[in-house]
Amino acid sequence: MTKADKLLTRMRANPRDWRLEDLLAVARRLNIHLEHEGSNHVVFRHPTGEHVSVPAAMPIKPVYIKKFLALAGKITGE
Repeated sequence: MTKADKLLTRMRANPRDWRLEDLLAVARRLNIHLEHEGSNHVVFRHPTGEHVSVPAAMPIKPVYIKKFLALAGKITGE
């Protein structure tokens, strides 16, 4: 199990208090690209066209982690 897999498992168990760096580690593992890095939001996009926008503020609110996990779930089939 890779570090990104462990992070993803921990995110599913507790979607609170995650940092952008954690999302980036999982995104790299799942082939999710950082499409737009604006002043307030970061957009993660998978080559299938699925995407999610996450605020760059720390810590990231659980609602955005859940959206990111939904995107990851579609990709991994979980």
